[in-house]
Amino acid sequence: MVIKLWNKYKYWLISLSALTWMTVFDSNNFIDLIELRSEVSDLKEKRDYFKSEIINVRQSEKELFSNNRNLEKFAREKYLMKKDNEDLFIVTQKEEE
Repeated sequence: MVIKLWNKYKYWLISLSALTWMTVFDSNNFIDLIELRSEVSDLKEKRDYFKSEIINVRQSEKELFSNNRNLEKFAREKYLMKKDNEDLFIVTQKEEE
């Protein structure tokens, strides 16, 4: 009986076992392949984002260092620098809960 079933469905059984092996047990299975493709897609999006950020930072750097007035403004706002004969007052708003 088993031999008759094997002879009748051997191609289906071999195909099903190969598909099961490739889907679940193989080191390069379909599930891992889909996850890796998703990860590659995410990394490409991050790469594009950081490329655009690099362009923006280079543009800001060019504007900042092209003019001493811009450099002074940046230093005063960002790092709270002041001249020797100045007093510095920092005004902050109280955060609401």
